[in-house]
Amino acid sequence: MAHAIKLECELETAATAGESGSCPSRCSPIDLVYLARQTAGDQALESEVLGLLVIQIERARPIIATALEEERARIAHSLKGAARNLGAFRLADAAEQLERTPGDLDAVAALVAELDDTAAFARELARR
Repeated sequence: MAHAIKLECELETAATAGESGSCPSRCSPIDLVYLARQTAGDQALESEVLGLLVIQIERARPIIATALEEERARIAHSLKGAARNLGAFRLADAAEQLERTPGDLDAVAALVAELDDTAAFARELARR
């Protein structure tokens, strides 16, 4: 159900992007157009970098909530850069917020939710 909603959002945003100049990058966990540009359309490279992002997420996920604030900010900074490079802008935004406020438990929860969404989306892309 959630996937269907996300797909519908992606299609709707893509259809209206030309009219309003809006960018679909916040609708899905990963902006596929941006990712394709970053990888020059090389699907093997896309799969490789998405796999590396999933590994980074899997390493960060279990420790982010219990890490000390300094470590939490460092992890968030690392995630922010990796996510922005691949077009995972919602994840990057959540990581940036946690980097700025590492003691904010709502920011931790928001980042964890984005980690989960992004990893699931990347895994689904890899299955295609």
